[in-house]
Amino acid sequence: MSDKARAELAPTGVLRAGINLSNFLLVTGRTEKSEPVGVAPDMAKAIAASLGVPVQYVTFKSPGELADQAGKNVWDIGLIGAEPQRAAVMTFSAAYVEIEATYMVWDNSPLKTLADVDREGVRIVTSARSAYGLWLENNIKKATLVQVSGLEGAFRKFYDEKFDVLAGLRPGMLKDIETHPGLRIMDGKFAAVQQAVGCNKPATEGARYIAEFVENAKKSGLVASLIEKHKVKGLSVAPLA
Repeated sequence: MSDKARAELAPTGVLRAGINLSNFLLVTGRTEKSEPVGVAPDMAKAIAASLGVPVQYVTFKSPGELADQAGKNVWDIGLIGAEPQRAAVMTFSAAYVEIEATYMVWDNSPLKTLADVDREGVRIVTSARSAYGLWLENNIKKATLVQVSGLEGAFRKFYDEKFDVLAGLRPGMLKDIETHPGLRIMDGKFAAVQQAVGCNKPATEGARYIAEFVENAKKSGLVASLIEKHKVKGLSVAPLA
């Protein structure tokens, strides 16, 4: 590791890691001091340890709020989904984990397959500024896409206002159908959310270091061990880049 990479990633002598609290697969709890616990915080801690600096968690209620602070000296690395809109302001590693995004519909819905969803008159609701929400913005052409704040907000709008489709993460939907009969999750996925580590542009040496760290973390089994440690279901190690 070059001194330049360390200087770019931890200019204050501390690695300030931006953590998205809304992703329940990557942040599974809090400590007594309210620090986030989970796969993403542990990844950030491992990166800090490799740099030889302490970690400081900078938490956000949503990935969009985290991305808004890119280049503003608020965080040094941000652990969120890598999407084209965010890549305009952040340099991302390859994904370290993937999460399957799919659709939920009502049991009696005429929509049977993923391909059925993007049609005129179909109303889709999803969590605003989520990685899969950004994917839908780029790819839904005929259906009406409505984005609301938060996972719970999206589900409530879908359920209470009888939207045709809820777009979200399969693990969360599996929990929803346990308590809300009459719903069906479609087979397959419309996207695999690529959870990555981003840094502020133009940290070229820092970005190269992060990219190499993530590949080694996947290859060495570190990422798999963190998923196992936190007993997360619905999260898988991303393929090597």
